[in-house]
Formats: sequence, C-alpha cells, structure tokens
Amino acid sequence: MRQMLVEIRFLENSARVLQSRLDIVTAALSETLTAISTLEGTRGKSVDTETLLPIGSGSFVKAKLADSQNIVIGVGAGVCIEKPLEDSMKDLRLRSSELEKARVSVTQQLSQVLNQAEDYRAHLSDMARKKGGGPVEIV
Repeated sequence: MRQMLVEIRFLENSARVLQSRLDIVTAALSETLTAISTLEGTRGKSVDTETLLPIGSGSFVKAKLADSQNIVIGVGAGVCIEKPLEDSMKDLRLRSSELEKARVSVTQQLSQVLNQAEDYRAHLSDMARKKGGGPVEIV
C-alpha cells in the first residue's frame, strides 16, 4: 500500500509539471496567434495609417505605421531580425503549428498521468477495503 501511495504522489507531481508546461505552451501559442492577427491587420496598410496595437491583457496602444512591409521578429535566444511581412507571417504560422502540436502532446500526457493516478487511487481503495479498513481518501 505504501508503494502504491508513493506512485500516486509521483504521478501527482508529474501532473503538476505537465500542467505547468501546458500553461507555458498555451501562453506562447496565444501570443503567437495575437502576433499573426496583428500582422494580418497591418497587411496592405499605408505608412502613417493609425492603428491599435495589442500590448497584452486586452489592452492596446494607438500607433501609426512607419513600415508595414518589414517586420522585426524574434528568432530565439533574445535575437530579433528584420524580415519581409510574408516571411514573418510564414514563420509565425509555422511556430503556431509547432506550438499546437506541443499543446496536444502535453495534454495527452497529462490526461494519461491523471488517468493512471486515478486508477492507482481506486486500486489502493480496493486494497484497503479488502484488508478490512474503510474507504480511503488520498489528499
């Protein structure tokens, strides 16, 4: 029974780690989708066009476009480069696709871990009942 309880605790810790990863991937995906949407909104706009740029948390800042054809895009490790709008959009779409795949994978892993922990809890309760104890609640 102790071994089963140790396994349950291990699975619960794994679930917390996976949930944290899922939160990070979901936030990155949301940020990427916002960037794509913003760039789509600037496509074809002329210089000095007034626009609202999202800054996060449902907030915007008024701005005028200086250049809507070249975008400064992050490429990792704190490095940004200037690229044409269409190339930037392609990169962001690829990034969002990879993040969506990661989100699905982590969600599946989390589901498996939670199901396994639930199976262990049920098995532990059955073991306790067979030994003559009452129902077991694992907190």
